[in-house]
Amino acid sequence: MAIKVYVGREKFEDCTFITGFHGIGFTGYWSIKYLIQQLKAERIGFVESVFTPPICTVSGGRIVTPFELYQKGNLVFFKAEVAPPREREYQFFTQLGEWVTASGFKEACLIGGLDSTLKNDDTTYRIVYTSKYTLPDTLKDSIVLEDDRLIVGPIAILLNHFEAVGFPAFSILAYAAQNRLDPRACAEAITVISRVYNFEVDLKPLIAGAEAIEEALAKPPTKEERGEKALGTFYS
Repeated sequence: MAIKVYVGREKFEDCTFITGFHGIGFTGYWSIKYLIQQLKAERIGFVESVFTPPICTVSGGRIVTPFELYQKGNLVFFKAEVAPPREREYQFFTQLGEWVTASGFKEACLIGGLDSTLKNDDTTYRIVYTSKYTLPDTLKDSIVLEDDRLIVGPIAILLNHFEAVGFPAFSILAYAAQNRLDPRACAEAITVISRVYNFEVDLKPLIAGAEAIEEALAKPPTKEERGEKALGTFYS
């Protein structure tokens, strides 16, 4: 087995599995981390893997492992601090999907980012969903991802698995900056999810972070920054 889940219960009937990863704009990972913090979700379990990097950290005096499960009400969050090696992603996330379907979850929600340079209208996100997922009224006006656009990485692996086994799942893909953290994309994704699952979180810190980043990017680089950039280019 590529993964082993340590959790105090075997079944999660009527619960939704929610996760996201370090993709475009870090949208998925930061949305999950922010939701866990804002909702004060309780840590309920861990995922161990032969592919887990040999690292851990500490937060609030408590060890934080690379892969953890949190719960608030009927929402269960999987937080991935790191990614497994790319060549092992398929095995890791397929087995994670198998655990989700075997544990009685009602559905899965996957959060990710879309390259904002592909935007062709004023909307802020797209959705994708499996054949077994029934769109709620809160998503009826959402635009489905255009044909032939590629989804890659862990979200693609999970969507493929859930489609193959007939499990209801959907993904919120918020338009995001490709090469940097994009708090605004996180806020957009969380706004949609909060409507679907009927909860409220304070988005002001995310918006403030987005404005600070955007303001910094709008400023012309200083002489020192231009010199550092030139040196970095020279030595790359």
